[in-house]
Amino acid sequence: MSVLVPMALKDERTRAYGFKVADVRLKQLNFPEANRQSVFQRMRAERQQIARQLRSEGTEEATKIRAEADAEKTTLLSKAQEESNRIIGEGEATAIRIYAQSFGKDPAFYQFLRTLESYDKVINSGTTLILPSDSELLKYLNP
Repeated sequence: MSVLVPMALKDERTRAYGFKVADVRLKQLNFPEANRQSVFQRMRAERQQIARQLRSEGTEEATKIRAEADAEKTTLLSKAQEESNRIIGEGEATAIRIYAQSFGKDPAFYQFLRTLESYDKVINSGTTLILPSDSELLKYLNP
């Protein structure tokens, strides 16, 4: 059993011997084995509780960071898709305008281009077509 004695009282007792007690530290505590085990178990439980709390806070922070990153990703993808659609729309509008100008200047040339585009879309290496010889699709292939 240990008794706590105020430092001032200890200092008064030692002055008669010519020295002053500035600090007292214990290097080892001797508890009965039963008490020692309960002290260590309590210390472990406290450390485990602190560890659980820190893990919980870390998980919460990680979830927050992931949510913010997902929101930013969604926003960026939405803006990119919007920009992509705008650019595609402008390109298609330009193409339509050019086709319209071409058709207005030379309808036969426009018809020729459109027929070639049809060939490109319809005919490939495995295509077999059975068409009458006067078909509009074949008019540029037959001289």
